[in-house]
Amino acid sequence: MTLTTAPPVPHHTASGITVLGHLGERYDEILTAEAISFLEQLHHRFAGRRHDRLADRERRRFEIGNGHDPQFRDDTAHIRDDTEWRVAGAGPGLTDRRVEITGPTDPKMTINALNSGAKVWLADQEDATSPTWRNVIDGQLSLRDAIRGTLSFTNAAGKRYEVTAEHTPTIVMRPRGWHLGEKHMSYTDRTGRSLAASGSLVDFGLYFFHNATRLIANGAGPYFYIAKLENAAEAKLWDDVFTFSEQYLDIPHGTIRATVLIETLPAAFEMEEILFELRAHCAGLNAGRWDYIFSIIKNYRGRGARFVLPDRSEVTMTVPFMRAYTDLLVKTCHKRGAFAIGGMSAFIPNRRDPEVTAQAFEKVAADKKREAGDGFDGTWVAHPDLIPVARAEFDAVLGERPNQLDRQRDDVEVLAADLLNVHIGLPVTAAGVHANVSVAIRYLEAWLRGLGAVAIDNLMEDAATAEISRSQVWQWIHQDRKTQEGTAITVGYIEELISQVLQSAERFDGDRFDDAAQIFRDVALRPEFPAFLTLTAYERYLVEV
Repeated sequence: MTLTTAPPVPHHTASGITVLGHLGERYDEILTAEAISFLEQLHHRFAGRRHDRLADRERRRFEIGNGHDPQFRDDTAHIRDDTEWRVAGAGPGLTDRRVEITGPTDPKMTINALNSGAKVWLADQEDATSPTWRNVIDGQLSLRDAIRGTLSFTNAAGKRYEVTAEHTPTIVMRPRGWHLGEKHMSYTDRTGRSLAASGSLVDFGLYFFHNATRLIANGAGPYFYIAKLENAAEAKLWDDVFTFSEQYLDIPHGTIRATVLIETLPAAFEMEEILFELRAHCAGLNAGRWDYIFSIIKNYRGRGARFVLPDRSEVTMTVPFMRAYTDLLVKTCHKRGAFAIGGMSAFIPNRRDPEVTAQAFEKVAADKKREAGDGFDGTWVAHPDLIPVARAEFDAVLGERPNQLDRQRDDVEVLAADLLNVHIGLPVTAAGVHANVSVAIRYLEAWLRGLGAVAIDNLMEDAATAEISRSQVWQWIHQDRKTQEGTAITVGYIEELISQVLQSAERFDGDRFDDAAQIFRDVALRPEFPAFLTLTAYERYLVEV
């Protein structure tokens, strides 16, 4: 789909939502008056609460940074102690989730995912999608067409892609997190104040409005992955959004099913409370490992040397604090009848390099064997070739059973100190510092060109892994770390590495390496620490109006 070449002008509606972005081919099928009216209602009811929850995040981050460690809450102990309540659990098409494939929602990737043989497709409008206006709306069109069985795609070379699988994965769509705005739409509240629309409400609202009834008719339902939650109050906000939306389309309460990513440190202390608030709509939790590591660095970046992590490659799922987090997640989920979904190993095959592929298969198999053995009901992969590898490990544990919800992890006892014990005992190496700088800049360069999931050095990188890379560099600088080889990690040292990365890059017409390097400087080398690298980069480079 192509964008119109006319200058961007506001497309005013009679509601509080104004569309500011270009209207490309078929965009009118998504941005209908009825859909915009629904977005207006979502914003009227929930935009103010969204801002309140984001302010709460800032206060909590300040408290942790000043020595107030998170704890399991005393005021909600009655929720954790009550053994009777359960979540809604799986909706139609979600009973067996042993292998889920993740990926962006452009037409080609949508077709590849639907043909993959996975049980579930995480249709990602969040970390695997660069939030250009074109990606946001074209992704909605891809999903709309896929759900109606009309999606096809022909690339520039004339190759045609179609959905050919007899059984396609159940679609679980992931909207953007609460912190992200959609600046190609503005929302004017009842006081006359205009702000960027909520990326969460835009992504959720357009997908739900256009597809909920069709999904139900297809034998599934409107299912969502919920990203970046930090506490039960944010979960309650989503639950209220779901309830209102069901009422708006006159579909039964509880039709929506949500799987929440536990990918922030504060959320790890409120897993049961999050399930409780979403219990009428909740299918399970997911261990969002990469964002979880980023969240720990972000919250403890200024708390001293004992919170400094080594090379990114050494922060594996088997280090103690990650084991505590995943064990607690499985125990919590199965106690409440919720699915526990494992995370994504970053290793991916390379069809042109058998040795790299063999190593990826070996590492992914080990990762999935551990997850299945720990009690997870399913897992993520980022590449179709990894589906048989992951499925084999879960088949070995599950057999013909669709899940292992009956496996209670009564052997698990996780204390707050276990979740906060980040000591690994390994050094920061020069190679590790260089890798972080290189990966972050190369990922950001692709992100600026509209690519949200990128294969770099035989690993699948997305916004979460880029966040780890830049936040580690910031922390190493501000905690006066030295490499194992004895080099002080300073702004000057990182600038030298940036120059090396730019000199070694394969430049091409239209590349964005210079912009990417500047973003990296802004989010890794300045005294202040932006909460998310995508916020400034989005406003500076991706807003087309």
